[in-house]
Amino acid sequence: MRVRLIAVGRRMPAWVETGYAEYAKRLPCECALSVVEIEPGQRGKGSGAERARADEGVRILKAIPKGARVVALDGAGESWSTEALAEQLRTWLAGGRDLALLVGGPDGLAEPCLARADQRWSLSRLTFPHPLVRVIVAEQLYRAWTLVQGHPYHRGGAD
Repeated sequence: MRVRLIAVGRRMPAWVETGYAEYAKRLPCECALSVVEIEPGQRGKGSGAERARADEGVRILKAIPKGARVVALDGAGESWSTEALAEQLRTWLAGGRDLALLVGGPDGLAEPCLARADQRWSLSRLTFPHPLVRVIVAEQLYRAWTLVQGHPYHRGGAD
């Protein structure tokens, strides 16, 4: 299974690139993670947030691989523990389809992206900067992978 993190934003700070790359490289080829950067929509004079989100949505939808399971990262989505994410990962792996994780821009995902999603995942009730989401998702996928494999990386519930 290939996992594509389809995220609005380009030219991430070095700490984001480094953090994301560290966890992405730890994942094996059967759960390979790559990022697809989507050009942000124009915001400002003459271009409102809704128009920008719609433009981003069109580009996100075009970036989804054919036949992929789509999971939208959305504050109104389901909040999973790490163990529940590991169960989701098992299900996704068993399904044999590639996975597309959608991360919107500062104004969230356009409605057509949410409608296209097979699932919605909320990382937290907290609001995170979009660059940080890349690092969190990569680390949590790696952590879930280690749980699936019985690797000791995860120490949930330890004192």
